[in-house]
This record gives sequence, structure tokens and C-alpha cells, in this order.
Amino acid sequence: MLELRNIGRRYDVAGRAVVALEHISVTLPSGSLTTVVGRSGCGKTTLLRILAGLTAPSEGTVSHGAGSPPKVGVVFQEARLMPWLSVFDNVCFGLKGRLAPEIIEQRCSAVLELVGLESFRAAMPAQLSGGMAQRVAIARALVMEPDLLLLDEPFAALDAFTRRAMQNELVDIWQKRRPTIVFVTHDVEEAVLLGQHVLELERGRLVGQDAIEAAYPRDPTDPAVTQYRRRILERLLAPQPSSPPSTPALSQETP
Repeated sequence: MLELRNIGRRYDVAGRAVVALEHISVTLPSGSLTTVVGRSGCGKTTLLRILAGLTAPSEGTVSHGAGSPPKVGVVFQEARLMPWLSVFDNVCFGLKGRLAPEIIEQRCSAVLELVGLESFRAAMPAQLSGGMAQRVAIARALVMEPDLLLLDEPFAALDAFTRRAMQNELVDIWQKRRPTIVFVTHDVEEAVLLGQHVLELERGRLVGQDAIEAAYPRDPTDPAVTQYRRRILERLLAPQPSSPPSTPALSQETP
């Protein structure tokens, strides 16, 4: 379980305090897939960086239940592959020197097969399409066997067809491995297609939450998906109060 309690984050910009996040409180069950949606600059990436331990909150706490802190994997919008290394060597880079070679071979081969790239293990990054490069980035995170996988708009630069395929692949990987996933996006439809839970941010505040009661794989034309999308959009576009809202309850209503 991942619990955020009254998380806030402020930055000092030219002597002026800028609020990136304010009063964020939410609990994410272990093994869940949560999407975080909102327009650019609403605090999504700041929240992800706090979950990754890359940024400290100005106030509030992040707790991981009774257990030890989770192993965290992060996938960014750009694949950020090392161009001088093959697909296999990019994926296993973080394991070298930590595990025996035969274990590295076994683990990296298994995760490349999981993302459909075993036959491209010797390829170089320049030989890959954008979707394939993102699969390598996801494989590189998964090979470390993270308990918590954080994805920051990883499909934003892909064409619509590749993006849809990657969304389905991510759900398939999650169902097979069951890490806790937090996926950031500015696309409301993508948030609904992927998330068990959707967190909606506007101006650094949590303005809504929805539990998506729809089976996987989800179809963008499904009336239930369309209804969720419409409701979330209306909430994000609604005028926001100047004072912090109370924490919204997780919506269980049927579309």
C-alpha cells in the first residue's frame, strides 16, 4: 500500500513562491494501476518525482504501509536509451556487477520476451521505432523487478496506432507481473483506458478520483469509457475554488 498524506510542494522562482502541489492525500493499493491526469503544469510530474524519491515534498508524508520502501522503476517520455549499447545491454545495464552473468541472461531474456523484443536483442537503438524504443525502456525498468513502476507520459510522442498497441501491452504486462503502477498522462481517454483508478489534478490540487468499473481490454468507443471520459473532462474543466478543496471521495458510481 502506498499512502500520500497532505502532500504539498512549493518552489521558489525569482523570490516568488510557486505552488506545484497542495493538500494531496490518497491511498494506492498494492498491485493497482493508477493513472494521474491533468493539463500541462498541473503538478503531475512533480507528484511522480515525489513518489520516486527524486523530489522531497515541502509538507506531508509518503508511506509504504508496514513494509520497507519499495523498489522503484521509472519510465520517462523519452526512452533515454544509451545509443552505443544493444537492446539487450541497455536492458541489463543496471544488473551488471550485481548478479551472476547467467542470472542476468535469464532475467533479461525473460523481460525482452515479455515486451515482444527477444528477436531484437542485438539491435541498436538507432534501428528501433519509437514504440520499440519505449518497450526497451519499459523492459529496462521491469528487469529490476520493481514493486512500484512510475511512468511519465511514456506514449505521448507515439502515433495513435502505436500508442494504442503500447497501452494494451502495458495492461498485459501489469496483469502478468502485478507491480503497483502510477501512470501520468494529459490524455483523459488514455487515463480511462488504462487506470483501475484515475486521479485528476488541476492547479496542483486533487479535484477528483474515479474507480473505473470496466473490464480490460477497454475500447475507446465503449459507452462506459466515453461516459467516464466525459465526466472527468467536465470535472477538470470546471471552475476551481481559490481555497483548497476537501479531499474528494473515490467515485464508485456506474457510468
